[in-house]
Amino acid sequence: MSKEFDNTNRGQIWPRKARDTDEDGKQYPHFTGSLNVGGVEYWVDAWKRKPGADPKSPSLSFKVKQKDGKPAPSPQRQGAGPSAREEMDDEIPF
Repeated sequence: MSKEFDNTNRGQIWPRKARDTDEDGKQYPHFTGSLNVGGVEYWVDAWKRKPGADPKSPSLSFKVKQKDGKPAPSPQRQGAGPSAREEMDDEIPF
């Protein structure tokens, strides 16, 4: 009887061996990997914050994986909804 490992809410990143520069002059991330949150698969990119920074505390970026394995385009933010303060009722019931 084989047990299948559940990767839900788990992820991993690995160091990149080569860090090339893309056409726009941006450097590729120091680490790449994948993540599963609630059954949704994401690509993970991570950069060291500054030279000599601890690799255990990188800056992270996430992109939803499409069915073909490519990152999904980033959605455009339309504008924030009401703030938590605006949603609160100012009346105190006691």
